[in-house]
Amino acid sequence: MSKNTLLTTFMAAILSLTSFTAMAEITTNDAYVRAIPPGTKTTAAFVTISNKKSQDVHLKSASSNVADAVELHNHVMKDGTMMMRQVDSIKVAAQQSVSLKPGSYHIMLINLQQDLTVGENIEFELSFSDGTKLKIEAPVKKIMDGMHSHHHH
Repeated sequence: MSKNTLLTTFMAAILSLTSFTAMAEITTNDAYVRAIPPGTKTTAAFVTISNKKSQDVHLKSASSNVADAVELHNHVMKDGTMMMRQVDSIKVAAQQSVSLKPGSYHIMLINLQQDLTVGENIEFELSFSDGTKLKIEAPVKKIMDGMHSHHHH
């Protein structure tokens, strides 16, 4: 092997490691989509996003082929009432994680193109302010949370 070939091979290996490291600086876990009754056209997705970078990033958008529209939302208290509002982005601070969860930030899937089945995986692409794009899969799960299971006596 010539010296140039060896150097080129070594540099290619270093670059591929660098790319892999850069991709791993923003990670996701615990992703899921809320199961809904058949015929329902809107649901929400949740995920924890971790930012291992030294600067803040913002989740700017999400997309999925199962819905006509995918929006970032948050729940806010207004005049004593909890309301859902679309947001332009969700900040993930440097060296921190943010959990998109019921009653907080979440991803809305609007005008679903199909009924979702518990256990099925839904594909998403998350786009961040630094240009990072992550493809993730989120299983459909039946979730009971306090916001939707109140009973009045």
